[in-house]
Amino acid sequence: MPQEQRPPPFEEMHTVQLQDGDVRFWPHAFSADEAAALFAALRSNIEWASEEILILGQPRLVPRLVAWHGDPGAAYTYSGTPHEPRLWTPELTAIRSRIERLSGQTFNSVLLNLYRDGRDGMGWHADDEPELGRNPVIASVSFGATRRFRLRHRKNRAEPVTLPLTDGSLLLMAGPTQHHWVHAVPKTAVAVGERINLTFRTVGARSPLTAAG
Repeated sequence: MPQEQRPPPFEEMHTVQLQDGDVRFWPHAFSADEAAALFAALRSNIEWASEEILILGQPRLVPRLVAWHGDPGAAYTYSGTPHEPRLWTPELTAIRSRIERLSGQTFNSVLLNLYRDGRDGMGWHADDEPELGRNPVIASVSFGATRRFRLRHRKNRAEPVTLPLTDGSLLLMAGPTQHHWVHAVPKTAVAVGERINLTFRTVGARSPLTAAG
């Protein structure tokens, strides 16, 4: 009897069970060798920048380094700061191709975050800016150190959901997720190495998007 053929490891996908949400997780979207090579290339070749945001009228440094890349015209305002996209690099193009194959979605831009150690983090927020459309699809790729990713329902007082975003993983948030959930990457006192996170999105979306099956 012929042996059943299993899909390649990078196609392994898990559905995260959430009320009012559509979240999917590929733990091995990139192999260990691919992840290491892509981390090294992005760490060296991306023009990482330190940015300020206003909190209660006072300028504060964002606790991470950032960069914005995308198609021409894919401008994006994040934390009150406008971003004009830099060109796609070969590495970003390759990553986009892989996640578009896995998710069945297309993306025209990516926000990159470099977490230098546990003192860098991301506070509670939703990716719900108007230029992302009514039901944004956000594809989050992680390289480097594992960090905790937390999801909290806006109304339900249950304990937040915690997911470890591992090296080479892909997390997809789609459908009504941004309407009902906020998410964060908490700071930590535990010694942790550098992590690069890429959140792919579609700027200028005019119609609702849903994740492909």
